[in-house]
Order: sequence, then structure tokens, then C-alpha cells
Amino acid sequence: MNNGNSKKGSASGRGGSDRKKSSGPSKPLNKARKPGATSKPKSFDKPSASEKPAAEAPKAGPSAKPRKPAPPKKGQDTFAKKDGYPRAKPAFEKKPAAKKQPKRQKGEDELRLNKYIANSGMCSRRDADIYIQSGNVKVNGKVVTEMGHVVSINDKVDFDGVMITPEKKEYILLNKPKNFTTSGEDENDMRNVIELVRGAAKGKIQPIGRMDKNTTGLLIFTNDTDMVRKFSLPNQKSFKIYQVSLDKNLKYEDLEKIAAGVMLDGHKLFIDEISYIEGEAKTEIGIKLRTPNVKVVRAIFEHYRYDVLKVDRVSFAGLTKKNLPRGNYRYLTEQEIINLKNI
Repeated sequence: MNNGNSKKGSASGRGGSDRKKSSGPSKPLNKARKPGATSKPKSFDKPSASEKPAAEAPKAGPSAKPRKPAPPKKGQDTFAKKDGYPRAKPAFEKKPAAKKQPKRQKGEDELRLNKYIANSGMCSRRDADIYIQSGNVKVNGKVVTEMGHVVSINDKVDFDGVMITPEKKEYILLNKPKNFTTSGEDENDMRNVIELVRGAAKGKIQPIGRMDKNTTGLLIFTNDTDMVRKFSLPNQKSFKIYQVSLDKNLKYEDLEKIAAGVMLDGHKLFIDEISYIEGEAKTEIGIKLRTPNVKVVRAIFEHYRYDVLKVDRVSFAGLTKKNLPRGNYRYLTEQEIINLKNI
């Protein structure tokens, strides 16, 4: 039995406290603050500057790698790469570039030797340089192998044994009107076609082929004697197209006879193409052939008792009258000149 003096909640009793009893006095819960101390709580993440320990030197271990040496300073003797390794000085030193001498100004009557040769029509500038280097060109009797040599138009140039002149080749296409002739006759009602292209070229040009006063259309002028000779031959590879106006309608059977070929002066003339012009009367005929002689065109129809009122050359070796009014002329393009030379 428990007496009245027994206490509830003893160590062995029910509901007793398990807290150990301290032998010393208990500490107060609220400690008195020191003067000057801030109210900011202490941070346990990073120590303050005053509490930071002194940095310890890393201990060298067997696996520690040696540090790379500092890159040398850039100067005249060494060149540093991005990774810090020095690069050896080059074995040679760059020399300052030599000052270019000013080019000699060419006079109005002077030009380079290769251009002089190219203007004469012998070859291109590139090929002329090859002839000059090989010693096949003489200027005033002396062999010249220097590239860029300048000559005067009055100098005597010997190109591979041939004396040449620096006249530039020029090519002009004229749409000839009526009442102009290519002959040298001076009559009251006729004038020479050279009047229409006077001042168009520096050199002496001449027409390719002949045209009478009643023939109109395309006519080429040039100082290229080789081209004049080429297109004056009777056997031609190039085509010419003419529009012919007759005094009466051309019969269909006569058109077929002409298409099969015509005998003129004991020689058969082949016609490449002949037809009525679409949308025009049957007096307007288109004929395509290779002969350069305009008189032959008239002779073809006169052979079948037709009077030719007008002959107009509308195409010559691929050249046309497009954008070229009657009585006007234009210069041939480089491609057109190449095409004529390749025919």
C-alpha cells in the first residue's frame, strides 16, 4: 500500500519523467548579450572573414601534376601561341617591299607591242606575247623580247618576217537606202555608200560585195582584207536572204521550178529556199541562197520573164536588220565578228 506521502510520477511509477537529473545548477535560457554584438544570427553556411582559417598550401603528392610555365612575353625574338607554348623565331626575316616605280605615261601615238600586233590582225595579245618571248618580233630592226615594250605607230615592226601596221580591224553594218551605189562612178543621181559611214572608222574601210542603186539592205564595211576576200568568193558557205518585189504575181509552177535550181550562163544555180511572204501579195517573194552577187537574184526572176522592181537584203550571214533603220549603221559585236570569221 502506498501511504499518503508517496509522490506520483516517480522513476518507476507511471507517467514519470525520463529526464536525468543534473547534479549541477541549471543554466538560464536567456543569456545576457555582450555590448556591441549585433542582433544578426550567426551564419552556419560560410564563416565570416574573421573566422576564416588561413589557406593551407597544397600538399604535394605523388599524383600532383607540375604547373605549366608562364608564357614568355611577346617580343621581336619570340612569338607566343594561344596555348602558352613558345614558337621558334623564323629562319628568315621579312624584307620591306620594294617601292614600285611609277609607270611611264604613254603618248597618244604609243601602245604596247602586243597590242600593236593584235591590232594588225596577226594574232591575239596572248599569242603575241609568245611570239615576243621567242624572239620572233623585231622593232626597227632589233629583236625585242621584253614584255610590255612600248612602241610608236611610226615604228617599223617585223612580225615573224612580215612587216605589219597597227591599224585596228573595224566592222560596220549598214542598212543601205536607195540611190546609193558601191561603185566609184560619180553620176548626178547616184552617190557612193561610203558617204553614209564617213567618220565611223579611223582606218580605210570598204564594202563587202556590190550593190546597185535600186538594191537596199544590209552591207558590211571593214578594213579586214581577209574578210573582204572571204565573202567575195563565188562559193560561199554563208546564207543571204532577200525580199524581192516583182511586177506581177509569181506563179506557183514557176516558184517550184526556181526551187529546183536555175540554169544561168551554162551553170546551175542551187536555191536553198524560196517562198511567198506571209501576209503579203504574191509579188513579194523571199529567197535564200549563198551567192554574194545581187545581180544573180535579179537574173533568176528575169529568166522566167518577171521584172524585178526592188531587192532588199534582210539577212547577211546571220546578221539581220533588227533595230537598224534604213540609212543607219552600227558596229558589230565581238561575238558577231567571231561568227563571221568561223563561217
